[in-house]
Amino acid sequence: MPPVFKALASITAWAMWIGAWLLLVIPLIMGILSGHLFVAGVVPPLFYSIMFALSFTCGILSVCVMRLRQKME
Repeated sequence: MPPVFKALASITAWAMWIGAWLLLVIPLIMGILSGHLFVAGVVPPLFYSIMFALSFTCGILSVCVMRLRQKME
């Protein structure tokens, strides 16, 4: 494999990993500050569950991309 594909795989994996953390942290901070999370008696909107699921999926996919990059060597 040419090195350009390894570089692109690394950039993609890091971008997805950073995106996963942003998809986890930003809604968490928004939910805490708005009072939708960690407040008794308030049901959190579906938005937070979707964002956490997307974060988890993006993190898993970034690990898969990095494993594929390692197998290209």
